[in-house]
Amino acid sequence: MAKRPTKPPVSLDSTTAPRAPRKAGRPTSVKPPRPRAAKPGPADPAPETAQPAAKPTPEPRVSFKPDVPPLSPPANDHPFAFASPEQVQMMETLSLNLAKAAMTAQTAIAEAALSQADRPTALSPDPFNVGPAMNSVMTSLASRPDKLFAAQADLFNRYMDLWASTTRRAAGGDPPAAPSAKDRGDKRFKDAAWSENPAFDVMRQSYLVTADWMNGLVSSVEDVDPLTKRRAEFFTKLLTDAFSPSNFLASNPVALKALAESNGESLVKGMQNFAADMERGAGKLKISQADYGKFVVGENVATAPGQVVWRDELFELIQFDAATDKQRAIPLLIFPPWINKFYILDLQPENSMIRWLSAQGFTVFVCSWVNPDKDKAGFGFDDYLEKGIYRAVEKALEQSQSKHINTVGYCIGGTLMGAALAHMAARKDDRVSATTFFAAQHDFAEAGDLLLFTDEHWLGEIEQQMDAAGGILPGAAMAETFNALRANDLIWSFFVSNYLMGKSPAAFDLLFWNADQTRMPKTLHMDYLRSMYGQNRLARGEFTIGGIKVDLSKVTIPLYFQASREDHIAPMNSVYRSARAFSKADVTLTLAGSGHIAGVVNPPSANKYQHWINPALPATLGEWQAKAEEHPGSWWNHWAEWLHGKSGDWIQARNPKKGPLTPIEPAPGSYVKVKS
Repeated sequence: MAKRPTKPPVSLDSTTAPRAPRKAGRPTSVKPPRPRAAKPGPADPAPETAQPAAKPTPEPRVSFKPDVPPLSPPANDHPFAFASPEQVQMMETLSLNLAKAAMTAQTAIAEAALSQADRPTALSPDPFNVGPAMNSVMTSLASRPDKLFAAQADLFNRYMDLWASTTRRAAGGDPPAAPSAKDRGDKRFKDAAWSENPAFDVMRQSYLVTADWMNGLVSSVEDVDPLTKRRAEFFTKLLTDAFSPSNFLASNPVALKALAESNGESLVKGMQNFAADMERGAGKLKISQADYGKFVVGENVATAPGQVVWRDELFELIQFDAATDKQRAIPLLIFPPWINKFYILDLQPENSMIRWLSAQGFTVFVCSWVNPDKDKAGFGFDDYLEKGIYRAVEKALEQSQSKHINTVGYCIGGTLMGAALAHMAARKDDRVSATTFFAAQHDFAEAGDLLLFTDEHWLGEIEQQMDAAGGILPGAAMAETFNALRANDLIWSFFVSNYLMGKSPAAFDLLFWNADQTRMPKTLHMDYLRSMYGQNRLARGEFTIGGIKVDLSKVTIPLYFQASREDHIAPMNSVYRSARAFSKADVTLTLAGSGHIAGVVNPPSANKYQHWINPALPATLGEWQAKAEEHPGSWWNHWAEWLHGKSGDWIQARNPKKGPLTPIEPAPGSYVKVKS
């Protein structure tokens, strides 16, 4: 048997001393051996006058180094020694800014973690019940292997086309492909760098191919409950939107350009914005959509002159100053949504509906709802009917000394107003002569994607959330829901602009208002979600309010419905169904361009969008649209003409300070200034 060698093998370099074994621990960087002085052997004491000993002829050694002369070291040991002074300064600034940005982000995240440490964990890992919906979709696809195979082949073909066009372009053949009409409307990739730079162009097209394929695959499922399928579609779209290359610094050419041009200052500013939003959200990311410091309610928004003429625990009644010598005899009372604040109708003088209505000769009242706190947790529809609608009508009539009044209901305020009209019809109360509905729903059968947030699984979660908050829903909760309905516009665009680009949010009055959310009482909100969205009880004649089971078909007064073509909160088809639910009323419907806010707040002076008119109200929206006439610009003039015909004779203009009710304070009052 061969014996194990007892001595280590001789080194190829006889001058190198054997190394001591390395201690356990982290691997260390490679370092050259330190030169050591040769120690004299014990048998060879060093003489006092040592002469250099003759070196023995070295034996041939095997060299592992190529026979190349060594490079002369640079005169300067600086890592950027070959760069110009300006380049050195630029690189040092960039390095420092990247480090500063990283530290800012890490500090913000650490502080957020500490602030959240003593809070309860999320109520559920899947509050929107997405898992079962996706399971149903995947099960359906698995049961159709032919369809799944066809889908996979389709994806393969799309990628083959992409790589073929990319190869031709790289070889100097094809120019960059012109984006399709759909892609041109995608604001995420509007910068020319996304198509001009081959690398980013491939990244963009690859993402769009994959995202379109994923969303199309889920949408193609046929044998799944429609609401379950829509839930899967909605959250698949949220997922694909989140993974867009535009949302990441390393794959966004516009953000990278800003980083390079600013020597990293853009990222520092972005991380400072991120830290500020984390602090504003008390440990949760609350993305800023506007420069909130630029606006003050009552100073540069909500400035229409008027007086608060009534105040109680639920609302302030504001009467606005006349802008004409004569006014219509029948006043106008507006009920805005209590989810938001009324000054969406009075942002700036040039787009203020309140000022515009006053200039048309109408006496304008507005119900400014209180921002409810824990003491209002038990308030429900009955309270908002009796203490809200009825009391506001009573006080507006008292102040104007009129026997009749016209009303407006906006969004959820319109839902309540519709139920109130049915309640009045049952009680033979004829004080309201005509009503207008802005983006209001009464039939919720086709209420859009908000239906996804109203199944019992999610309602149980939100009820626990409201209980934990003392019986109210925090304003931020509804804001997050509405933002999710348009994630690219209301979440990711600001994420990229604020954090990756380092831009400060713009001073945009509408988005300032959008972020000024209110709280909601638990009793009212849960009844609204369950009775309206969940069970559609108002349209079915099964909703009880004020002790009466109300029937919308009993309403016979003239009604004007406004819907918006691109409304994602009150979809136009849902509003159309609501208009038809008042089957005995004289209904006029107008369809406006744009969405839930811009479709309503569109003054004639802006010359924006368009509207459609059709005096008939056939069975479906499609039939109505087929014969509707398109008109350019705002619908306000058409509505004002209708409203003048329902508002009585001309009388001397009313002065809010000289009515029977004693003025309390100037508009916009106090309730609108209460923050959530």
